Amino acid sequence: MAVEQKKLLLDIEEKPPVAKGLLLSFQHVFAMFGATILVPLILGMPVSVALLASGVGTLIYQIATKSKVPVYLGSSFAYITAMAVAIQQMGGDISAAQTGVILVGFLYVLIAGFVKLLGTKWIDRLLPPIVIGPMIMVIGLGLAGSAVTNAGFVSGGDLRHIVVAISTFLITAFVNTKGKGFFKIIPFLIGIIGGYLVALALGLVDFSPVIEANWFEMPGLILPFATPWFDNYEFYFGPETLAILPVALVTVSEHIGDHTVLGKITNRQFLKDPGLSRTLIGDGVATAVSAFIGGPANTTYGENTGVIGMTRIASVSVIRNAAFIAIALSFFGKFTALISTIPNAVLGGMSILLYGVIASNGLKVLIEEQVDFGKIRNLIIASSMLVLGLGGAVLEIGSVITFSGTALSAIAGIILNLILPQEEEYEPKEQAETVANKKTAAANE
Repeated sequence: MAVEQKKLLLDIEEKPPVAKGLLLSFQHVFAMFGATILVPLILGMPVSVALLASGVGTLIYQIATKSKVPVYLGSSFAYITAMAVAIQQMGGDISAAQTGVILVGFLYVLIAGFVKLLGTKWIDRLLPPIVIGPMIMVIGLGLAGSAVTNAGFVSGGDLRHIVVAISTFLITAFVNTKGKGFFKIIPFLIGIIGGYLVALALGLVDFSPVIEANWFEMPGLILPFATPWFDNYEFYFGPETLAILPVALVTVSEHIGDHTVLGKITNRQFLKDPGLSRTLIGDGVATAVSAFIGGPANTTYGENTGVIGMTRIASVSVIRNAAFIAIALSFFGKFTALISTIPNAVLGGMSILLYGVIASNGLKVLIEEQVDFGKIRNLIIASSMLVLGLGGAVLEIGSVITFSGTALSAIAGIILNLILPQEEEYEPKEQAETVANKKTAAANE
C-alpha cells in the first residue's frame, strides 16, 4: 500500500514553540499509552516500569540514531506469549522471561553487526513472507485462551465480567472503525476507559490501592541484583529463556517495515541514514535496558508513526519530550495505582480484539505479498508452523534445551523454507490445453 507523501509542517530537525510542542508531545504519549500499559497489565508487571522503560528506551534510541529518526518505543506485544509461558513455567518468577528479553536485545545488536558487514539480503532469505505471516499469526493466537478466560467466557463465569468484556470490545471496535481524527489513533485507550466505567457501574473496581498509594513513588523496578531500595531476581539461562529468542526474528522484520513506512511519510531513507544497523542497535539496547529493570520488551510504535502521518509533524524534539513525559508519569504513584485497578474483564475484552488483530496482520502479510498457496511447498510451511505453534508442541533436546510454541514454530518454518525445493512454475491443465488449441487453430489457418 503506497503511503501518500505530503510536505511536512515540521521537519525532523525543527522544533515547535514550547506550548505547542508540549501539546504535540502529549498527543504522542496518548497514542502509545493504551498499548504500552496493556502489555505489563497482561503479564502482571508494574505499569510504572513499562512507562519508565518506554521513555528511557526512546531516549536511548535517539542517541543511537543521532536524533535523525522520529521514532517512539513502547511495549512490544510480540513477546507476550513467550514471556507469559516462561513466567508460568517458572512458577511466577520473571527471571527466565527477563533474561530472555535481555538476550533478545543483545541479539539485535549482533544482527546489526551482520547488517553492517553483509547488508540485508540474508534477512530476506531467512524470513520471507511465508515464514513471517504464520509466525505473526501464532503470536496473536498463542494467548487466545487467556483472553477468553479473562473475559469470563468460561463455564460458570460471572455475567458481570462478560458484560464488561463485551462493552470494552465493542467500544474499541467502534472507535477503531468510526472514530475521527485524534480519537481514531487511540482506540485501545478509549476502550479501556469505557470498559472501566462499565466495570465501575457494576461494582467490579476496588479503589483501595489508589487510596493507599503515595502521590510520588519510585517505579517498582526489579533489578538482577540486591540494593537497599529494590527487590532482586537472578539471571536464568534455562530452556524457558532460550524459547524467547526466535521471536526476535519477527520483531526485526517489523522493525524494518516500520522504518520503511516512516521513511515514506517523511520522504527519507532511514535504513540508509542513519542506517539499519544504528536503528537496530537503538531498539536492541532499549529492549535490554527495559528487561534489566523489570519491564517488557520495547519496539517501534506504529501508533506514533500514524500520528506523524496525520499531523505531518516529524520533529524529533516532540518525540524526545514525549519520552520525558512518560518518565515523569512513571513516578506518579496514584496514577499508576489507578491503572492497576483495571479489572481482568476489561483486559480480556481488549485482548480478544488485540490478539485477533495481531493474528490477522499475519494473514495480511500473506495476502499483500501474494503468497501462492497453490504451491504445496507454501502449504507445508504454513500448516506445520500453525499446528506446532498452536498445538502445544514441545521439543526437548537433552535436559538443557526445550523449544515450544512460537519458538518451535519459527524454527520449523525457517528450516523448512531453507530445505524444501522451490516448485517450478506451471500452467493449470485447462489453461495449457486452451493455449495449445489456439496455437493449433492458428497453424491450420
